[in-house]
Amino acid sequence: MHLSNEEKAMYDGRDGPAVQKAMDLLMRYGEALGAERLVETRNVCATITSTTPFQRDFALAKGGGMDAVFSEFSLDSQETVEIPKFKVFTSHLQLGFDPGQPERMGVSEEIVQFYNRSERHAAGLGAQIMNTCTPYQVGNIPTRGEHCAWMESSAVVYCNSVLGARTNTEGRESTGAAMLTGRIPYWGYHLDENRRATHVVELDIEVESVQDWGLLGYYIGEHVQERVPVVHSKRGIGRVPNLPRLKHFGAAASSSGGVEMYHIAGVTPEALTLEQALGGKAPVEVLRYGEAERRATYEKINVTGKDAEVQYVMLGCPHYTIEQIWEAAQLIEGRKVHPDCELWIFTPRAIKSLADRNGYTKIIEDAGGILMTDSCSAMSRAVPKGTKTVALDSAKQAHYLPAILGVQAWFGSTAECVDAACTGRWNGGYA
Repeated sequence: MHLSNEEKAMYDGRDGPAVQKAMDLLMRYGEALGAERLVETRNVCATITSTTPFQRDFALAKGGGMDAVFSEFSLDSQETVEIPKFKVFTSHLQLGFDPGQPERMGVSEEIVQFYNRSERHAAGLGAQIMNTCTPYQVGNIPTRGEHCAWMESSAVVYCNSVLGARTNTEGRESTGAAMLTGRIPYWGYHLDENRRATHVVELDIEVESVQDWGLLGYYIGEHVQERVPVVHSKRGIGRVPNLPRLKHFGAAASSSGGVEMYHIAGVTPEALTLEQALGGKAPVEVLRYGEAERRATYEKINVTGKDAEVQYVMLGCPHYTIEQIWEAAQLIEGRKVHPDCELWIFTPRAIKSLADRNGYTKIIEDAGGILMTDSCSAMSRAVPKGTKTVALDSAKQAHYLPAILGVQAWFGSTAECVDAACTGRWNGGYA
């Protein structure tokens, strides 16, 4: 790969051994990808902190503490080097548990203390401890055309598609190197030609609710896999989808397939028209999405749902917006969670603080639910004891949780999920 003079200086060790190792990693990574050069980035979203017994034992065994953990897990280096402060704005993604609810999530106090130590280390290096899969909700909103280095599939697809910024789905090592160098390989969705739509999805029905957008996303992901779809309707999209709808749409598409970027004609920034999204080229395929496709997708997502009795309702994948918490509070106010069921709602810490001030947290807790932060059941592998069947308003979580934990899953609207929490039964169905 071609390196600029600044990059050569970092590679030659001018900024110390950690930056040198980061440049070496990026060189190896970029060459494997076929990238011709690196691109400057000032925006990284990554997992940095440590939350597992393995990482704790590793830190003790290596004797280098948190620098040893960063060297091994974020720089792919068996040699422990001192980690300097990050060169670029870096946001921390979600964790493997909620540090405020360790017992509920089956985490020991020992691990919480180790995590707190790790968090202080990461913050001291310059990480923003957002601890969410939705950094764009709590202060990290890159602008159109900005080159980023982000992990987390649902965040990446939102970054590329809705914000018009540019990132590939990166890993802990490549983002670790990026935060020390301000560089990432110039390939994939950093390039104009790879951001154009390859598949057209023509809508034959209206797509209105959050559930509708989740179903559409799941259908598209299955059919286009890792390619770039553009959603189009000759009648017009209708009501412009808001943040929760686009969040659930992208998350579903990146779960059933590998979608990292999509367009919605007339809505997303690089698709003012269908022609602009396609970049003047003919699509590889035109798909039609109508009532039959919607029903088949609903049945596919709900294929593991068998038992009507529900022991657990999980909301907040991706993490709930304040609007969604407000809606959940309205739906559950004056009701009670069934004694044989639990309701967990996940959101970023910053949004929980807002929910606390607005009284939504109290409404949810008075009903018997709990507002949680920093994680989700897929990341933590934590569900209430005895859970056999779970209800979800997230197509992404309905896709992953049965495979991860061996539970049955029902997917439906937020209202159906709240009703399941209060009755202990799944009463939803195709509508």
